[in-house]
Amino acid sequence: MSHDGVGVRIGVIARPQLPPEHLPAAARAAEAAGVDDLWLWEDSFWSGGLVTSAAALDATTTLRVGLGLMPVPLRNPALAAMEVAALSRLHPARFVPAFGHGVRAWMQQAGAAVDRPLTLLREYATAVRALLHGQEVTAAGQYVQLDGVRLSMPPAADAVPPILLGANGPKALALAGEIADGVVLGEAPTAEAVASAVQIVREARAASPLAATPLHVVGYVEPSADAATQALDLVAAGLTAVVFTSWDGDPDPRPLFEAAGAARAALSLEGRAS
Repeated sequence: MSHDGVGVRIGVIARPQLPPEHLPAAARAAEAAGVDDLWLWEDSFWSGGLVTSAAALDATTTLRVGLGLMPVPLRNPALAAMEVAALSRLHPARFVPAFGHGVRAWMQQAGAAVDRPLTLLREYATAVRALLHGQEVTAAGQYVQLDGVRLSMPPAADAVPPILLGANGPKALALAGEIADGVVLGEAPTAEAVASAVQIVREARAASPLAATPLHVVGYVEPSADAATQALDLVAAGLTAVVFTSWDGDPDPRPLFEAAGAARAALSLEGRAS
């Protein structure tokens, strides 16, 4: 089963409250359980997301690791591209970065808040995506200024990771459809909410130069009592990755494996029937 040229995946989240020294074992357990993806995120002021992503990737061989979200005010886009390129070369096709404008209160604590966060996100994601595709980038934006920057070691052409944006409101959703390879819905509570968000993304995508490229739609969701039906409904609404999390429970992903297994089995049956 696929949407927009992207195969459907089932993932789980290791929340940033999980101590980093426990993450490699959790990642190995996810891989052994047959989970497609392990997603992390970079809340302030827990462990750095790129370091923890590297730890999870190093501990596994087939598991895909997503990092969503990285708050863009905290990291220069040239440095972000260098770091993402290195992980993509070390672990081809196994790392997916996603960027967001960050929680304003945390950005203020770090002295990094900006007045126009969506402008920053547009400039930042455009630059990072171009750099990862091996382009030389000169930018004189409101927030991003680069002068003839080109990565010396970009990812291989067939292993450039998709660049995703975190989005909830309509402006951010449209931005993701326009300039990125997809979107992370930080909460995907119902199929109806997902379908509404995906419609905005796809409408913006249709008018974008990226219209013909695959579109990734990742949604974070707390598993219901019937995770199999829940996953089928969310995929029908437009998700290409159903990622289970527990907002208030254990930050370790292992309690989510049962829901992920039920969802994967249901999608496999649906795929054989279609």
